[in-house]
Amino acid sequence: MLQLNKIRKEIHKHNTLASPILKWAGGKTQLLPVINDNLPQKIINRDIDTYIEPFLGGGAVFFNLYKRFNFKKIYLFDINPELIILYNSIKFHVDEVINELTVLSNKYLLDIPEDKRANFFYSVRDDYNNELSKIHKMLNKKVYSPRRAAMTIFLNRTCFNGLFRVNKKGYFNVPHGKYKNPTILFENKLYAVSEALQNAEIIQGDFTNCDTYLSDNTFIYYDPPYRPVSKSSSFNSYSKEDFNDIEQIRLANFYSHLNKKGVLQMLSNSDPSNYITDTFFDDLYSEFNILRVTATRRINSVSNKRGSLTEILVRNY
Repeated sequence: MLQLNKIRKEIHKHNTLASPILKWAGGKTQLLPVINDNLPQKIINRDIDTYIEPFLGGGAVFFNLYKRFNFKKIYLFDINPELIILYNSIKFHVDEVINELTVLSNKYLLDIPEDKRANFFYSVRDDYNNELSKIHKMLNKKVYSPRRAAMTIFLNRTCFNGLFRVNKKGYFNVPHGKYKNPTILFENKLYAVSEALQNAEIIQGDFTNCDTYLSDNTFIYYDPPYRPVSKSSSFNSYSKEDFNDIEQIRLANFYSHLNKKGVLQMLSNSDPSNYITDTFFDDLYSEFNILRVTATRRINSVSNKRGSLTEILVRNY
């Protein structure tokens, strides 16, 4: 309780709202107005008591909704163990995360000449990868590590294009980003995120695990790894498990399964028809309401390919 009181005092002092702390491919910050306009009426009426996100990622939609609607129960899932460690560390030990991140930020921005920063980045990345097996064994015992969380934020903020990408072994493999003055430490936002997470249960696992956490008044928002819209944009390696078309079909089947239980659901994904005639999602979700919305692609290795395109929102209401 003492820590929570301190967190609330810091947030009140700086009037900071919770928002994503990671740069995240497919993040939903820009689509929040459209998502807000398409929420089920039961949320607007405050009749939803349980909120679930099976693919937490950067958490933009959760941070947007949690304070406005005061859900009694919140369950946030992700298959990526680094996100579980990150968010639980911020939830339970935000001061330690801030202390660890302060050390990394000061060393990178103040103590090291700019032409030597890449060496420091790669040394942190090596430590991060070398500790992988030891850290992930902790998930069954405790689900936090302030040092690991700080390293995740540091790498995300200083790597190329703000990607979070791992190889088949689970090793983070994004190169150095060469930014002149990246924002690495954002103390007030970390306190705000910690407060937002206090009433949430953060769980590593497959999206189907959320089936056991349903109540009579549940809303689920899905933001899975997007289906590539072209062969050259096949990035979906947020974790070592690929989210391919088989997984997309499995998700659609789960969506239909929960629809039969009367669970209100919204899902985001890419729109393959941006480039070719492709009815993959139209066919998968043909019994539901599909809305095409305009979005901006921010993460692409080729700068002139970061532009507007459409994405889909699928609703069962």
